[in-house]
Amino acid sequence: MTPFWGPQTSYLNFCEEDYVITRYVGEFINTLSSAVYIIYGIYGLWQLRRKQHVGSRWIPYGGLIGVGICSGGYHMTLKYHTQMSDELSMHLLTTPLLYRILTFQRTPQYTRVVGMILLVEFTVVMVVHMVMDEFLLHAITFGMGVYLIATKTVRIIPDQIQDLSIRKTFRCIAFFGCFSFLFGYFVWLIDEWACGMLTGTKHYVGLPFAFLLELHGWWHVFTAIGGYIAVAVVDVITSDEVDSNTINQFAWPIPTVAKCLAGGSESSKKD
Repeated sequence: MTPFWGPQTSYLNFCEEDYVITRYVGEFINTLSSAVYIIYGIYGLWQLRRKQHVGSRWIPYGGLIGVGICSGGYHMTLKYHTQMSDELSMHLLTTPLLYRILTFQRTPQYTRVVGMILLVEFTVVMVVHMVMDEFLLHAITFGMGVYLIATKTVRIIPDQIQDLSIRKTFRCIAFFGCFSFLFGYFVWLIDEWACGMLTGTKHYVGLPFAFLLELHGWWHVFTAIGGYIAVAVVDVITSDEVDSNTINQFAWPIPTVAKCLAGGSESSKKD
C-alpha cells in the first residue's frame, strides 16, 4: 500500500505495522487512540463553561487537546516535524500545570520568577530538541515535570480539603492518576521490548482482536487518563471548588473509581 504521506522521516516508529488499514494513516490505532486526549480536554473545557469560570483555567485542558492533535498527526504521517510537535506538546501540557501548582498561594514576585524560569526551561528544551535532535533533555525535563506535579498535588490536598472523607478520596484519585500514567509507561515498554512476539500474535488472532494488542495505543489511553486527572485535580483544588459533589463532575472513570474506593473503605471500617 503506497503511503499517502510519503516515506517515513521520523526517527521513531512503534510496533504497530504501518499503513495496514488505509494509505492515509500510518499507524491506525496509535492515531485513533490519540483522540482520547482530545475527548478529555474537551470535557474539561465543557465543565469550565458550565461553571462560567474559564479565565486562564482553560490552558491545561487546551494543552491536553494539543497533545492529542499532535500525537494523532505524528502517528498518522510518521514525519519528523510531526514527531517534534508530538514530543514538544507534552511540555505544553506539563509547563502550565507546573506553573499553576508551583505558584499556588505564592507572592506575585515568586510567581513572576517561577514563570520566567519555566519559560526559559521550555524554550531551551524546545530549541535543543528541534535543532540538535537531542532526546534525553526532553525526556528528563518531562519526567521531572510529571514528578513535581504529582508530589506537589498530593502535598497540597491535605491543606486545601478539610473534610477527611473528601480528602481521602482526592488523594486516592491522585494516586490512581499516577498509577494510570506508570501503567501506561509499562505497556509502552512491553510494546518496545516484545514487538516481534506481539506482531506474530497479531497476525495469528487477526482483526479486530489484533487491535487490542497495539500497546502503544493503550499507552495513549492510560496516560490520557492520568493527564486528565492531574489537570482536573489541580484545577479544582487551586480554585477552591472542592465539595462532596466535585468528583461526580469528573469524566469517567474517576467517579467510578472514587465509588469503588469509598466502598472499599466502608467495608474495611465495618470489618
